[in-house]
Amino acid sequence: MSQLRIDPTPPHNGVQRIAVSGRLDAGSYPELDQALDPLLADDRVSSVVLDLEGLNYINSAGIRWLERVRRALAARHRAVLLVNPQPQVRKVLDVVEAVPVEEVFASYEEADAYFDVMQRRLVSKVAAHAPEAGADG
Repeated sequence: MSQLRIDPTPPHNGVQRIAVSGRLDAGSYPELDQALDPLLADDRVSSVVLDLEGLNYINSAGIRWLERVRRALAARHRAVLLVNPQPQVRKVLDVVEAVPVEEVFASYEEADAYFDVMQRRLVSKVAAHAPEAGADG
């Protein structure tokens, strides 16, 4: 019996949320791969949010898995964010510097605020480079 539970929710506005609980180690990360691979292939998914509230253990195999997923998503210009890490999991992430601090959030609300800011910045950037309406070219 696995010590890892994976609960994805349907994507919403390009964001795929996945709750991960239990232990993420050499024995369990292949299950996460199997669950995540179809979601990573979905072009409608622009970001993945991993909810780690129920994750009570991560070891080096789990860290390597996380780094691999981050690289795979970055290659497709997508992001992975972590929310609700348990203190012991957050400590491991901090010690090994596995994830940049700006990609770890205390709650979904904090992550949603980050998404909101990022989207506004992108819209502003696109609007600043768009030709003016009605301008002769």
